Amino acid sequence: MTSRAELSRLFLAQNGYDHWQRRFLAGDASPRSYDRLSLGDKTLVLMDAPPERGEDVRPFVKMASHLRSLGLSAPEILAADEQNGFLLLEDLGDDLYARVLDRGADPAALYKTALQALHILQKAPPPAGLPAHSPGFMADAAGLAFSWYARAITGEAQDPAPLVAAMAEAMSAHCTQVPVLVLRDYHAENLLWLPGREGAARAGLLDFQMGSLGQPEYDVISLLQDARRDVDPAFADAMIADYAALRGADPNQTALACAVLGAQRNLRILGGFTRLSLHFGKPGYVKLIPRVWGYLLRCLARPELAELREIAARLPAPDATALKRIEDLCGTCPDP
Repeated sequence: MTSRAELSRLFLAQNGYDHWQRRFLAGDASPRSYDRLSLGDKTLVLMDAPPERGEDVRPFVKMASHLRSLGLSAPEILAADEQNGFLLLEDLGDDLYARVLDRGADPAALYKTALQALHILQKAPPPAGLPAHSPGFMADAAGLAFSWYARAITGEAQDPAPLVAAMAEAMSAHCTQVPVLVLRDYHAENLLWLPGREGAARAGLLDFQMGSLGQPEYDVISLLQDARRDVDPAFADAMIADYAALRGADPNQTALACAVLGAQRNLRILGGFTRLSLHFGKPGYVKLIPRVWGYLLRCLARPELAELREIAARLPAPDATALKRIEDLCGTCPDP
């Protein structure tokens, strides 16, 4: 069998880039990885998404085309080998929102631009054929908090059914907008600041291949309750109000929908990060769990979510002992 290294070399040679300098750029929670190619002051990015490990570049290609058609800054695709899982992409640079914010940039400018980009893509008809994430589907995903996170800490099987039922009910009651395109991982590590561009195009978009149909507030809460960095609650509330104004939506209903979707997302992430450690041997995600827990408690403080809050209170808090338990089990557990 031809190795990934040889396949990538052949892909670059076929497209005239085999003489460019190549160095590793980044990896992520999936099997995908990225290299930067350079020749003089020119740079490009090579995406390696191995199909034999479940990757498929076609959704990325489709979504990039859609986003660019809206005037948004997804990378241009310069060459593609969809069968073997290689893409050659426009290099949008290294100025991730996370890095620019850490250097002292004005967060309001960056986050407002990201929300403007969301507003543009949500106003447009979504691409055909996207999966739809129903309240039931999302409620099931929230159950990961019991089936992985709580189980890892307590050592006992945990029944997610009451949480799943309460989550589905809350979503059906409070998340009732017409479904829109949702990018799902819309946060400071997947956005690039491009100040040389205009308007919403100043937000460079990455990691959008899992786009689906869902509630418009989902990407808002993904941005403002970022598992990888602290976002001031008062600032987040102000940004939610700005987003509601952009859409001409009721600010109170928007804030409530954000709380429900934030609870769902943070419950899912508690389970997902635990699974990444236990099943996939990636313990680095464990240190992010306390921040996710804090976001969850903030969402559940809404009086409308009293039933969900009561059930979620059965989850163990991520104290030092609990986190060490998850770390000690790193790489040892199959799927439940």
